[in-house]
Parts: sequence; structure tokens; C-alpha cells
Amino acid sequence: MRFLKLILTYFIWTILSLLLGIGYMRLVLGPNDVSEEGMWYLLHLFYDMGLFHVGVWIGVAIASCFILLDVFFLRKKLKNNPKKTTIQLLTLLAITVIVASVHYILEKVIDVI
Repeated sequence: MRFLKLILTYFIWTILSLLLGIGYMRLVLGPNDVSEEGMWYLLHLFYDMGLFHVGVWIGVAIASCFILLDVFFLRKKLKNNPKKTTIQLLTLLAITVIVASVHYILEKVIDVI
């Protein structure tokens, strides 16, 4: 039962990480102002696909970093802490900022991506 609870907890953190990755890509790409009428529909579709695919990969990077940090460091340090969830959420947001910064540097400054 404890193992199942741990898997469910990490599944929820992973879903939250994926949503943060897609949200970050929404911030980077901006609103989708392309019309859904006629030939512009294809461009509208590419925007949505790009938002989802790149956002999911960024979310996977966030989730991987968070789960590794949680397994090897946070779980031991926060064993009996009543603010465990708050600290984990702040850690997840900090990892999101770090991953977003690395993505920005690689895309805009170094022009690798």
C-alpha cells in the first residue's frame, strides 16, 4: 500500500510538472492569434502541436529533476515536517524557473535550439 501511495504521489507531481511545462511554452509562444478559417487552419494547428510537444518535453525535464531531487534529498530531509507539500511545491517551481532559464539561454542566447 505504501508503494502504491508513493507511485500515485509521483504521478500527481509529474502531471503538475507537465502542466507547468505547457504553461511555460504558452508564455514563450504567446496567444494564438491565427484564424481557424481556411488556409490559416494549418498554421493554427501547428501552433497547438508545437505548444503541446515542446511543453511536454520541458515538463518531462522538470519532472525528472524534481523526482530525482525528491527521492535522493527531500524525502529524507522532510520526513516529519508539517510543511512538506509546500516545500515540495516551492522546489518544483524553482526547478521550473531553472529549466525555463536554461531553455531560454539555449534558444535565444546561444541559438542551439
